[in-house]
Amino acid sequence: MTATDDHYRVIIIGSGPAGLTAAIYTARADLEPLIIEGIQPGGQLTITSEVENYPGFPDGILGPQLMDLFRRQAERFGATYITDVVSGVDLSERPFKVTVGRKMLLADAIIISTGATARLLGLESESRLMGHGVSACATCDGWFFRDKEIVVIGGGDSACEEANYLTKFAGRVTIIHRRDELRASKIMRKRVFDNPKIEILWNHIPVEFIGGETALEGVRVKNTKTGDESIFKCNGAFLAIGHRPNTDLFKDEISLDAVGYIVTEADSTKTDIPGIFACGDVQDHIYRQAVTAAGSGCMAAIDAERFLTEQEV
Repeated sequence: MTATDDHYRVIIIGSGPAGLTAAIYTARADLEPLIIEGIQPGGQLTITSEVENYPGFPDGILGPQLMDLFRRQAERFGATYITDVVSGVDLSERPFKVTVGRKMLLADAIIISTGATARLLGLESESRLMGHGVSACATCDGWFFRDKEIVVIGGGDSACEEANYLTKFAGRVTIIHRRDELRASKIMRKRVFDNPKIEILWNHIPVEFIGGETALEGVRVKNTKTGDESIFKCNGAFLAIGHRPNTDLFKDEISLDAVGYIVTEADSTKTDIPGIFACGDVQDHIYRQAVTAAGSGCMAAIDAERFLTEQEV
């Protein structure tokens, strides 16, 4: 079967490292994939100023530039794109139905790569300084803050894990937590309390990030008990208040875990619906790296190709 204007062998929903890698592999397999890019073409890397841990770029590369290279590579092999948002899906039978605006598209296989969104505070200054001292990924950006003063915002396992990780680089790490007790598990709390480079600012919340357009200078914090405000000077601020998988579209269509991530078979990108595959941060709440997302995108493409071959499509 060849793709028609409305019927595709493979539709890929999402265009981050996972989706675009899946696009490269499915396009090279002559599956003529359609990529629906979503509200943020290129995914989270498009708001990352510089990527220094992606293999093949010893001098680093800007996040948007890296994703543009992904996109062009898939396009070279015949992938096509829609810069729009999926408003609905029907996965009850094949061909699957994907609604984009007023248009209904059909697909013999779907690769879901809609990613996950870091939970943010919603401050204007947070948005302005994101990538310039404010970050939601310690593994991605910790290296930039060697011997610097860093704060981690949160109180759960993620905050404790990131604080411990950041002590490899930072001169000092301070956890800012709104309560007088960490919500993290016992073992994670112990690791924080035993680490001499970590301090905790209890009963405070950030209300503003202070700095120019390119550098963070501090965080204005508010005492949750007294209401008093003060400025905590720092060079970097890491948000560790969790991630939310972008799976609202699929909650009544496919199996999700308790947090909302898509459930896939072990060592596979297969979901509980034959012909539907998931890759990247939408099903990975452990690693959340561009390179692991790209790897799972490759897996999803191979799984989809094998499925279609078995179905003699």
